[in-house]
Amino acid sequence: MIIEKHEDRCFKSCSGHSYIRKNWLGSIVFPFSALLQQSEFSDQIDILERARIFTKNCKALFPKRRITTTVFNDEGIQILVIRYIKALNPPQQLLDMFLHDSNARLDLVAHFVSLIPIMPEALDENDGFDIWMTSERCISLAIGNKEEHAILLCNFFLYFGKKALVLLGTSVLEGHVAYVLTQETDEYLLWNPLTGRCHKQFDPFCPLQGVDCLFDGENVWFNLQQNNSPMAVYFDYSKESFWKQLLPKNYQGTKTQSIQPEEIIYSDTNKSMVEDLKNRIERTLKCKIMEWRPKQPTRWNRQCTFILRQILPKLELGTGSFVSSEEESEFERLLQFYWVTGFPIQMPYTDVQSVIDAVYQTGIHSSEFPQTEFALAVYIHPYPNNILSVWVYLASLARHQ
Repeated sequence: MIIEKHEDRCFKSCSGHSYIRKNWLGSIVFPFSALLQQSEFSDQIDILERARIFTKNCKALFPKRRITTTVFNDEGIQILVIRYIKALNPPQQLLDMFLHDSNARLDLVAHFVSLIPIMPEALDENDGFDIWMTSERCISLAIGNKEEHAILLCNFFLYFGKKALVLLGTSVLEGHVAYVLTQETDEYLLWNPLTGRCHKQFDPFCPLQGVDCLFDGENVWFNLQQNNSPMAVYFDYSKESFWKQLLPKNYQGTKTQSIQPEEIIYSDTNKSMVEDLKNRIERTLKCKIMEWRPKQPTRWNRQCTFILRQILPKLELGTGSFVSSEEESEFERLLQFYWVTGFPIQMPYTDVQSVIDAVYQTGIHSSEFPQTEFALAVYIHPYPNNILSVWVYLASLARHQ
């Protein structure tokens, strides 16, 4: 207790305005050996220590390669990364589509994951201490880091019975990345969860530059191959000369229990809210385009806008022909009088400003061609838990001289 001098009679030896007095209340002895007798706790300590030594050894072999064996969950508890991997159900809305086309369904699930906004890099830097949320939390908050996106996509693929693992590596475009590796009958596929795109192992346009480690719900494998380029990597992780594994095949430790839920419960997105947002984005963009053209009049072509509004919903699901025969004939009539340029932009919804910035960067508004007209259409496709896919189609129409 800190006692002020004026509150108590001060001994001659004390100095200053206060002194400390210790009042003994009691004590408790908690034998650590009792904890160690609980096999699960003992196994947990063994596994974490094994993971620490494994990581240190891997770093000694290839200092620049990434190896992650343990992270902290959102309660601050250190756990193995393998506990994040478990088959989880995608939204029913996605399961009900493409019932007879499994590849299209996988593409749609990957697209859905790519629509979850990415956590800004600055918030994802924790001085080497990684904190990962569960897939359910990632969806309920509608945000996630690179690894959480990959884990979610991997868990969805496992739900469909795919052989899938999370791959940590590096990319030419994005630096540190987390991909999903799926094993097909005669090839391996690399999925980028932030774009929803899939690349074959030998695709020269795959942005993945280096393959560092893999993990699933049972083990972690570190790549020992000198050349870690995706095209050169031998992905058969059962070969111990190519891959160093964290847990031995005969490991008798406690079966690691997943921290993921049994299933993810999804909530419906309010359709009227989505319609209001679409109208607000469209109005805001029209005002902005006129602001960006202070010296020229901005004319809007209603006919072209009508056609674009019909096309955008079809682009989201990639179903059938994008343009009907009626729309095609409307377009042909337009092309008789105008030179039309433009393209659709698709992006996850984070805020209106992000949409404005994406449209501004196209530069379509800066046309100085005389008598230029514009067409603008916005479409928002709602998925559960307020996860939205935003489409903007901006076109400029220059009248033939």
